[in-house]
Amino acid sequence: MIGMVLLCVLLIPSYAQQQTVNTLTELKRLASFHELPTYVNDTKLLQQSSYDTTGNNDDGFSGKYSFIRRNPDSSLVIFEAKGKGLINRIWTPTPTDDTLDFYLDKSKKPSFSIRFSDLFSGQVFPFVAPLTGNELGGYYSYVPIPYSNGCTIVSRGKKMQFYQIQYQSYPSTYPVEDFRLEKNTALENALHVIAQRWMQVDQVTKGSKAIEQDTLLAPGNTITLAAIKQGGRIVGLRLSPAEAFAGLHKQVDIRMTWDGEDKPAVYMPVADFFGYAFGKTSMQSLLLGTDNRGAYCYFPMPFAKEAKIELVYRVAEDRSNTEPIRIKSTIYVTDEPHDAAREGKFYAYWHPDRNTALGKPHVLLSGKGKGHYVGTLLQAQGLEPGMTLFFEGDDSTRIDGELRLHGTGSEDYFNGGWYALLDRWDRAMSLPLHGCLDYSLPFARTGGYRLFLSDKMPFNEEILHTIEHGPENNNKRGNYTSVALYYADHAITTDTEIQPTNALTDVYLPDTLMVYPQLIKYSISGNVIINGNVWESKNGGQIKIDLSELPAGTYQLFATMERAPDGAEVTVWQRQKQVSEAISFYAQKREHLAWEPICPIKLDKFKDAITLHFKKDDTRSKIYVNRLILVRQDH
Repeated sequence: MIGMVLLCVLLIPSYAQQQTVNTLTELKRLASFHELPTYVNDTKLLQQSSYDTTGNNDDGFSGKYSFIRRNPDSSLVIFEAKGKGLINRIWTPTPTDDTLDFYLDKSKKPSFSIRFSDLFSGQVFPFVAPLTGNELGGYYSYVPIPYSNGCTIVSRGKKMQFYQIQYQSYPSTYPVEDFRLEKNTALENALHVIAQRWMQVDQVTKGSKAIEQDTLLAPGNTITLAAIKQGGRIVGLRLSPAEAFAGLHKQVDIRMTWDGEDKPAVYMPVADFFGYAFGKTSMQSLLLGTDNRGAYCYFPMPFAKEAKIELVYRVAEDRSNTEPIRIKSTIYVTDEPHDAAREGKFYAYWHPDRNTALGKPHVLLSGKGKGHYVGTLLQAQGLEPGMTLFFEGDDSTRIDGELRLHGTGSEDYFNGGWYALLDRWDRAMSLPLHGCLDYSLPFARTGGYRLFLSDKMPFNEEILHTIEHGPENNNKRGNYTSVALYYADHAITTDTEIQPTNALTDVYLPDTLMVYPQLIKYSISGNVIINGNVWESKNGGQIKIDLSELPAGTYQLFATMERAPDGAEVTVWQRQKQVSEAISFYAQKREHLAWEPICPIKLDKFKDAITLHFKKDDTRSKIYVNRLILVRQDH
């Protein structure tokens, strides 16, 4: 009889003791960083979005793929899921004031209604900061919306454009409480706790043991920051100064190994792991990045028997790095060992993809095993000068043999939107769970990061997580360097033998740089009017164009421009010296000129701009500049 009882207990599914899922329990997860290693059992992470199912790039522009079906009253069903589940992320760069009706538990009347824009405005509780907002062209909400027996979302508007709705599905035996659009003290307190813990994330190290080092690291040498010989977990890691790891060559690597495994769990340049962008400090996310105290990581890293963390300083090819660097490190450790049945170990897959293959996406993570995905860092450098069209590519995630998520564009994946537009995806910007690492049109490069905190992507057998380079058929070449963060019982990738080398870590600097009017930094003198690519001055005004972002060197300056009946005459100056002949933008009929030679210029720390001087003329007073092109001459 005792044996039969024991057998029955063993056969009880793992979700039988599952805590009731409701908005409050899921809010608490957003402040429970220690749960990141814990496996997510019996659930799937899925997404419905406006992506172009034909493989082309109409991912929301026309609205053709932005709904599941149109109702007789012209309203749009944009989301539909059966059974028990939880919406944990909603994103769009095109919010409207149209009302969204949420039908939960097969209700014939809306369970609640809200303006689409108020999912992100902070005006309707609980859709408030820090779980909602917009800073990078994309509007996002991480407010959990559970449902016990299906969910349908209907937009009363006649058109929907870009959107992604990410959700988790649960087994039928999970206890789930439907979301309610109401204010209560418990939810207010939970949101307050999230805001506090996100601002003071370093408090996770309280009560831990600090292993500190202050040492010199010489080129060609390896130093051990920590060698721990008993089970436990690392709850924090700090390296300083952050500038020690900056630069175009990224020659200091970090290597972490758990439990004597034959391959490191982490092995890559320090700069890439901590979210530097093209050799400069950038990322300041919730759990990983750099601040005024140095580089930091607060992802919990459990291990069963031992852990080793090292720094490796590679020698430069020309042996130019002869001086050692002083590094201070602090590693915070507790004695709570890895629980293999309940949680995974921390791994980071580094993928330097030089000259991305045409027709094939960049692989963020591919492998077999059990675990969950928790973060992406990506630096994307185009190899074709000009606009960053490579960032039109969609992300795609296949888990355990089925397509689970498909995105609508690369900056969309990072909760952004509308690259190359002012105050949208136009420069580095860090938020707790996502951000832009860099944006530069002259260098044709950008990058982003995203943490999966309450929306970990679980996989039981395998995962293939990719991102395209180019709007269609991966048709734009580039250098992609990504870091995929995940927990698993082992390093699941099949090519973990990739090791940092100088050839793989040097930052690529193009010889051809393009400057576009929409993101030019300029100052003016005199009566000057600037309207997009049309610059006008009737009284001999001046426009100074800041080129300080560009490397020092000698360049030939070209322009893609138009001549027209009202075209002005200008000259190019640097400081008080004229460096060009008179350039005419006049023609009897409008004509387009590509790569029109202007003049040679030299950029250095004293001369990092050019100034256009207009000739006084009441009728011929405009210049039409689509872009400036600088071609390096001194290589």
